[in-house]
Parts: sequence; structure tokens; C-alpha cells
Amino acid sequence: MPDFPWPAGSATGIGSLPGTDAAEAQRIVLGELPDLPHLPELPERGPGADLIGRGAGFLVDLPVQLYAGRWQITGHPGKDLRRTADLLERDLDQLTEQADGFTGTVKIQAAGPWTLAASLDLPIGGRMLRDPGAVRDLTDSLAEGLRRHVADVRKRVPGATVLLQLDEPSLPAVLAGHVPTESGLSAYRAVDGPDAATRLRTVVEALDAPVVVHCCAPDLPWQVIRDSRVAAAAFDLSLLKDLDPVGEAIEAGLGLFVGAAPTRPVAGAKPESKLIAERVRKLWSRLGFPAAGLPRQVVVTPACGLAGASAPYVRALLEACREAGRRISEV
Repeated sequence: MPDFPWPAGSATGIGSLPGTDAAEAQRIVLGELPDLPHLPELPERGPGADLIGRGAGFLVDLPVQLYAGRWQITGHPGKDLRRTADLLERDLDQLTEQADGFTGTVKIQAAGPWTLAASLDLPIGGRMLRDPGAVRDLTDSLAEGLRRHVADVRKRVPGATVLLQLDEPSLPAVLAGHVPTESGLSAYRAVDGPDAATRLRTVVEALDAPVVVHCCAPDLPWQVIRDSRVAAAAFDLSLLKDLDPVGEAIEAGLGLFVGAAPTRPVAGAKPESKLIAERVRKLWSRLGFPAAGLPRQVVVTPACGLAGASAPYVRALLEACREAGRRISEV
């Protein structure tokens, strides 16, 4: 079994939390997820804290701006990019202060190349996805920016192992040719699996850090993720339809970040760690793997981000995920 960069029985969050207080968000994460904390993202703070704006802020020599409510490649950095950088700096300052002395694994997140390509506009109009050359430039730029970001986090928390999560909610639509054009009357051409894996691998190989690809959309492209040589895949368990590719991924040594905890209260009920752990155990059991490998290869997570949840529910949910991780370790 591979040597995974997280402790057995770990739990973590996907990324986003509600509210606008970075200090409080970091306290919640470090308090509830001590074995595998993540850098919280707070999209309620507005442009530059959203998935695309924050992700585009990592691009090197490809500045962006907001134009008609959308992020667009532009010729020169401006106030939108300065705001994005300022928000990230505040988050990293909180991580530096509150994780002082931390020696475990810390997870950071950024939008992946395909989600950015499907969302960022070219200066002449249309998504970057329409131009393979632009996608290549975007990927190279993102790889360099994330390499610098990982190095910065290492300097701020020198005892920690850094784990990078690439958020790719648009990847299935990119592969299926379902990303709509501006008119909405047609869609961009489908990207084939090997090309998609190549661009992801460009980012993975540029980093001196393990990478997780997260996608909480249906039809997770398991082969593309495996071919990109990442350490793990993060997914929403409730959307899983076909178990065969999951079993193949486990056999190939891929870690699984299993989104087994609902991001909203079910009938007003408090999240229960026992039920979360049972969902994870049931998946592993159906796949027929020895129980001893479960706590090493699997990390328990919420189904997706928690930006739309209430603060009390977030605390309860993260606590339940942590306790579920402990439960699956008792094999």
C-alpha cells in the first residue's frame, strides 16, 4: 500500500465555509479537524474569494479582471486582482498564526486548469476552453503559480506537509462537451480523456507536493484522474453510480476522499458520526477490500463545500466527520 500523506482515520473539509471571518474559520478547522486541517475559503466575502476568482489569482503573467460579472483575462493587473491577492494574504496570515508549530499535513485548495478554462473569458470573448493554445498557456501559468503557493505555505508552516487539492467541478462537462457557449445555443467541443489528463499532470508534476483532484459533480472521470498521477480523488458518495472504477482506483493505490456527510441537515437532524462511518464502511465492503486498508486509504469529508451551511451545522458536521474517521480506524 502507498505511503499516504495523512494519518490513518483522517477527516477533512472540502474547502469553503460560511461567513466572512477568516480568523474564526481557521479556528474552527484547526479545532475540529486536527489531523488534516485545510485552509478555509470564504466565498461570501465576494469577488476574489469565489472559486474562479481565487483560482485565477494564482496565474502567473495572465492577469484577470471582472467584466460584466465574469472573470476575464486582461492585459494588466488591476484592482480586482489586488483584492484577490489581499484576501488570500489574509487567509495565509491566519494560517501562519494559528498553525504555528503544526507538524502534520495541511490541505490547500485551488481551481484546476479545466474548471478555469471553462469559466475564464478570453479578452476577445468566449471561454479559454475554445482555444487549445490558451488552455496550454493557462495550465503552465497555473502550475507555476501553484508551485509558488505551495512553497509559500511551506515557509509559513515549516513543520507541515502540504497537500494541494485541485477543484474540478467542470471536468465532467468539459469531457462530455457540455460547456455552453455564450449564446447558450451550442457547446464547446469535448476534450478527450488523454488530453484532459495531460493538462492535469502538467500541474501535478510541477509541484513538490501530493495532489488531490476534487469533483462533486456526477460521472467522475476516474481514468482521467488516475492518468493524471494524483495521490487521491475527492467525490460526493451520494452521486456514485458505478463501483468498478472505484475498485480499480483503490487497486492502483489511489487515495479516496469520500464525501459521506451531507452538506445540509437531513430533516433537521444533527449529523451522526456513526451513520457517516457506516456509509464509508459499506462502500469499502461492497468493493471487497480488506478492512485493514480502509483507514489508511480513505479520508472522510463532507459531500462538498459548506459555504451555504449554517455555522452551528458546520461545527457539528466537521466534528462528526472527525469522529467517523476515528470509528473507521477501529477495525
